Amino acid sequence: MENTNTNAIVLKNITKEFKVLNRHEGLKGSIRDLFSRDYKTLRAVDNVSMEIKRGEIVGYLGPNGAGKSTTIKIMTGVLEPTSGEISVNGMIPYRDRTNNAANIGVVFGQRSQLWWSLPLIESFKLLKDIYLVEDKEYDTMIELYRSFVDLEPLLHKTVRQMSLGQRTLSDILAAFLHDPGIVFLDEPTIGLDVSMKATIRELIKGLNKEKKTTVILTTHDMGDVDALCERIVIIDKGRKIYDNDIEHLKSFFGSYRTLKVRLDNDIWEEHLIDESREDMMEVLRSIQKEKNIRDIKLEEISTEEVIKKIYEGGI
Repeated sequence: MENTNTNAIVLKNITKEFKVLNRHEGLKGSIRDLFSRDYKTLRAVDNVSMEIKRGEIVGYLGPNGAGKSTTIKIMTGVLEPTSGEISVNGMIPYRDRTNNAANIGVVFGQRSQLWWSLPLIESFKLLKDIYLVEDKEYDTMIELYRSFVDLEPLLHKTVRQMSLGQRTLSDILAAFLHDPGIVFLDEPTIGLDVSMKATIRELIKGLNKEKKTTVILTTHDMGDVDALCERIVIIDKGRKIYDNDIEHLKSFFGSYRTLKVRLDNDIWEEHLIDESREDMMEVLRSIQKEKNIRDIKLEEISTEEVIKKIYEGGI
């Protein structure tokens, strides 16, 4: 499949199906399953097409079980699609897994690619040799890292001695070390404090800008989406349901606002409302029946609320 110079990834009508055994209950059912040919077909990815340009940061979003992980595994060459065409960095990933792996970086969940008992600098040197990175290119990348984060306290610390935030930061640095064309980031800030989230977001933005690396981000943290992504793709039940920029998405819900209400216990409640005065007054009257309202605020709808409304069938 032809890949243009401007596209890092091209998917055309990608479908992935799995055969799953219809299992039966109990001991007799388990024995019966050993010889059963009673299978059902599950379609995890259903006719998905998209093009991702080089240098883009794209948020690939969807609820659990939507098909995100399956699509990412197809892009990385781990899975072969049942039908459709795919090109990643000009290659068909499942046919050329070795070369594809050499041109991508991955950070999946909290499964580290670093060596647990080695200092970070030694893990970097091993990755340098694995990916055949030349000395000059390696030194240039380490200096670039120093311009974004305080690297010195990490380099001689073993991974097992690091905090969760330090390990995540180090894994992201490792994923970019060989200057891949594409980096896949799965929930890169999960479980981190506000300060470390901000550091990692700035690092990703900086490396993307400096190296023109294409970044595919899967996350449930809408703060990551707002901070990093100009474009988002949303998948649900295996089908692509949205592919455009965030502002375009919010325009579908332009009449909605978030009503914040502060109660006697100083806790703020949030309610998604229509912009009309009648809708707001109805919500306030309903709250006042049971609670005392001390303050109210009306804010623009958040990305998180927009995504939630989409999942509920709002677009």
